[in-house]
Amino acid sequence: MKNEVYSHGHHRSVVNAHAVRTAADCAAYLLPHLKPGMALLDVGCGPGSITADLAELVAPGEVTGLDRSEDVLEQAAELAALRGLENATFVSGNIYDLEYDDDTFDVVHAHQVLQHLADPVAALYEMRRVAKPGGIIAVRDADFHGMSWYPAMPELDEWMEVYQQIARGNKAEPDAGRHLVSWVLAAGLRDITPSSSNWLYATEEKRAWQGSVWSERVLHSAYAEQALERGLTDQAGLERIAQGWRDWAKTPDGWFLIPNGEILARKP
Repeated sequence: MKNEVYSHGHHRSVVNAHAVRTAADCAAYLLPHLKPGMALLDVGCGPGSITADLAELVAPGEVTGLDRSEDVLEQAAELAALRGLENATFVSGNIYDLEYDDDTFDVVHAHQVLQHLADPVAALYEMRRVAKPGGIIAVRDADFHGMSWYPAMPELDEWMEVYQQIARGNKAEPDAGRHLVSWVLAAGLRDITPSSSNWLYATEEKRAWQGSVWSERVLHSAYAEQALERGLTDQAGLERIAQGWRDWAKTPDGWFLIPNGEILARKP
C-alpha cells in the first residue's frame, strides 16, 4: 500500500470537494439496510462527511473511519466533534491489512476507493474478512470513461486523456464502476446486488462548482504534479485544460454526468 500513489492527492481543492459529500448523495443504495446499533467500518473515509452521516444513522452503533492520510483524519475527527458524534472514531490504516479480527463489522463501506488501488480484489477480500457472516460489503466507484458532457470541449477531452494516463500509470483503474461486479465475484462474494447512480452538474450553481473545483485541481493538485512529472502535458497544457473547465462552467446549457457503479454484497 505504501508504494501505491493516490491519483487525486490531498491538495485542498480535492479534500474540500470530498468534504461536501453526504451519505444521501453517495450511499443511497446502502442507507435502507442500515440499522441503529450496527458496527460500521468506512474504508478510505477522507475528510469524514459521509462517515459522520453514517454514524448518525447507526447510532449508538460504533463507526470507524479509516484512511492513510493523517491530515484528512484530523479534519474528519474535527467534523465529528463539531456534530457531537460520540460514536465515530477515525484511525490510520491499510485497506490491504486491516487491523481488526475476522467477523468484526456489520457493514464495511468504501466510497470511490477501489478505483485508486492496484489490487482492488485483494482489498475486497480484506473487507470481506472483517465483515460478520451475513454482514454487508458496500462499494461505489465512478466510471471515468462513462462520463459525458455537453457542449463538446476539446479541453475536457484532453483532461480525460491525461487523467486516464495518470491513473493507469499508478496501476489503478479509473473506469472502476464497470468492473465492480467482476471484482466482487473474484473476491468470492456471490450474494450481490449491483446498481448505479449518477452525479449530474447541469444547473448554473452546480456547473460553477464543478468548473471551479476541476480548474483548480488541474493546476494545483496531484493531477498537475503527476502530469508534469510524467511529461503527459506541459504548464501551457494545464492552463488550457483549466480554462476549458471555466469555459464549460459558463455555458447556459452545460451538462456533465458522472455515472457510478455500486455493489451491495453479503458475506456468506
